[in-house]
Amino acid sequence: MTTKHLIPPDVTALYEVHESRNAIGILATACHAEWQDVLFALRQSRLLRSEVLRKGGRKSLVSIRFDGFLTAREWREKQFRTAISIDDTRVETPTHKVDCYKNRVALEVEWNNKTEFYDRDLNNFRLLFDLRAIDVGIIVTRASHLQLIFDQLGKGKSYGPSTTHLDKLIPRIDGGGGGGCPIAVFGITSQLYVEDPMPPAADIAEESGDDDDMP
Repeated sequence: MTTKHLIPPDVTALYEVHESRNAIGILATACHAEWQDVLFALRQSRLLRSEVLRKGGRKSLVSIRFDGFLTAREWREKQFRTAISIDDTRVETPTHKVDCYKNRVALEVEWNNKTEFYDRDLNNFRLLFDLRAIDVGIIVTRASHLQLIFDQLGKGKSYGPSTTHLDKLIPRIDGGGGGGCPIAVFGITSQLYVEDPMPPAADIAEESGDDDDMP
């Protein structure tokens, strides 16, 4: 059973969508306002050639821009303070920060990190769901077929097989990596690609075997 039919057609035309445990149905019904925010960000987002070619930093321009659409709608980075109490002993068990959070919906953008970041996100969603801190988790990442564009731009090595793309994420979710947490995944496809003007030569990253946007 799936609830992906609740996604507007114009959004499914731009993204490769996956879900677990009817995540889309939960977003569309129980988290309607937050779902509208996410749809707005998905519709506004584009993958610019200049962003692919530009030198990387601590956080990719793709992630920064997507986060910005949600920040303007009062989504915030969130650090949950969690602890285990045994008799009079309290042990702090902090979770990883969630990049974008609003009203029990958590969202992460994984553009070009090591695939271990997927494990971190899924484990975080699982824990926060079990603690009843979130109702659903969302991951925005890149569709695997974008590798063809990266290769054409001479950036294929920087977006290698060990980085975050859908073919590395879906098996983790299918294998139970997120536990009982409903998870929606949106893979950025070539339909969002725009050949905007080239960045200045000084801002173009040299091709290497390293990943561009590792923290």
